[in-house]
Amino acid sequence: MHIPTAESTAIDILTFDEARLRRDDSAEYDREKWLYIPDFYSEYRYILGTAGKRPLIAIGINPSTAEPDNLDNTLKSVERIALGNGYDSFIMFNVYAQRATNPDHMDKMFNERLHLENMRAFRWILERCEGEPGVWAAWGTIVEKRDYLKRCLEDMVQIGNEFGAVWYKTGKTSVKGHPHHPLYLKKDSKLELFDMQGYFENSF
Repeated sequence: MHIPTAESTAIDILTFDEARLRRDDSAEYDREKWLYIPDFYSEYRYILGTAGKRPLIAIGINPSTAEPDNLDNTLKSVERIALGNGYDSFIMFNVYAQRATNPDHMDKMFNERLHLENMRAFRWILERCEGEPGVWAAWGTIVEKRDYLKRCLEDMVQIGNEFGAVWYKTGKTSVKGHPHHPLYLKKDSKLELFDMQGYFENSF
């Protein structure tokens, strides 16, 4: 379990660039294999994934406890589906960077600074992709937990448009049209195009 110690505005956070350039030589994981930013367990996480030229970028709501070589069931599913759909790697990214096992414990008040640094992380991911970035909408109905999450998603779509990102879903959408969470998907689930514009118009 990870329960935030405080609202994220009350803790010190590294900017994305500070976190990206930080190097803890005592880190017990293969830096050639893993992307993990920051490179230590903390109250927030910008990026967790594997290094590759053509990653599937899965978008959840917020990070939980997963780390390199210690993936939770959600991340294991993400990796299986990425590889099963022809990608050479996966990246788990989140609409909001604060760690919380239970999304009910997420910030009640929007942390603008954390969001902006998270968007810098998203841009960095897209810049590294070869070809059109594949972005998997995988946040489920949890997006309804906080009003600010829609605004975060809107910013992500705008950035994605700059890089020609293609949005996908897998599995059935909810009654309101929210994309399926990675858990409980078949390992051979196929990606399908996801209409983000229609989603914003009809699901919020």
